Amino acid sequence: MKEITYKDSGVDKGAGYESVERIKKHVAKTYTPNVLSSLGSFGAFYKLPEGMKKPVLVSGTDGVGTKLKVAIMADKHDTVGIDLVAMCVNDILCQGAKPLFFLDYIACEKNNPVKIEQIVKGITDGCIQGQCSLIGGETAEMPGMYQKDDYDLAGFAVGAVEQDEIITGKEIAKGDILIGLASSGIHSNGYSLVRKLFFDLGNYKIDSYINELGKKLYEELLTPTQIYVNSVLPLIEKKYISGISHITGGGFYENIPRMFAKGLCAVIDKNSFARPAVFDVMAKIGNISEKEMFSTFNMGIGMVLCVKEKYADAVISSLKSSGQEAYIIGSIGSGEEGVNLK
Repeated sequence: MKEITYKDSGVDKGAGYESVERIKKHVAKTYTPNVLSSLGSFGAFYKLPEGMKKPVLVSGTDGVGTKLKVAIMADKHDTVGIDLVAMCVNDILCQGAKPLFFLDYIACEKNNPVKIEQIVKGITDGCIQGQCSLIGGETAEMPGMYQKDDYDLAGFAVGAVEQDEIITGKEIAKGDILIGLASSGIHSNGYSLVRKLFFDLGNYKIDSYINELGKKLYEELLTPTQIYVNSVLPLIEKKYISGISHITGGGFYENIPRMFAKGLCAVIDKNSFARPAVFDVMAKIGNISEKEMFSTFNMGIGMVLCVKEKYADAVISSLKSSGQEAYIIGSIGSGEEGVNLK
């Protein structure tokens, strides 16, 4: 009987070593002086920023979901890493935290070093946009656990905020203004429904050209999630913000009420902001009701800020000067329904 090796079971250690070498140059671009370790250590070290008096660490974790199936179908893997970072750093931003560092976990059926490099490059691109360092991660090759070419991603972000500057939403009151930050499209939620609509009901191919969108389907579906750190952090530092909601799975109805107390209601003018064409296309394919769309997707608004009326103009001006499209989409009223679309 010939000698059996780990590779005979489907795990290629050589490919793993090659993947690490390929990603080192990308990861290094995210480092700051606060990173005290290098790639390959058993644990990663990060020094807290100097000057903070009562720092509180804020953590968040998430994945990309079945948007990865679209990436696999298109064999395009260089943007889903941005989605991974966005889903985590946008969440901790809602509490007023500045992102500090990020960790990733990549699980795959087969370690393809070129594909892993593409994925990690996307993660580092996201970290640069999110002002955080990629200080560690893990790539797990698990034959038998995943189908051929399948992989999954998980991300973990840690940020910091001064204890007395945590955004809790407790200051939100009736009459406050709601400002919506434009999304880049579908972002990374609802893709099980997205895939059902386009590939099962609509019978589109991954590279079909969609006239209403003016692009190929995969180009629309793989547009990465907007990262709002650069636009929103300056507003947090100026103490303009009373509450922040990241519009992810559950759309408007689930996410917006998470930032304020019971007894208050977000009154939103649904015609106050631009709606990307992809949402109208999907609603038409599936004959989906407006409420279901707003309960599932971001509908063109990826983040909502709640501010006092006296700050509204300054906030809009700051966002637009940073290149972020933004709209006054409504205000805070009273009521138990959470969100009232008009």
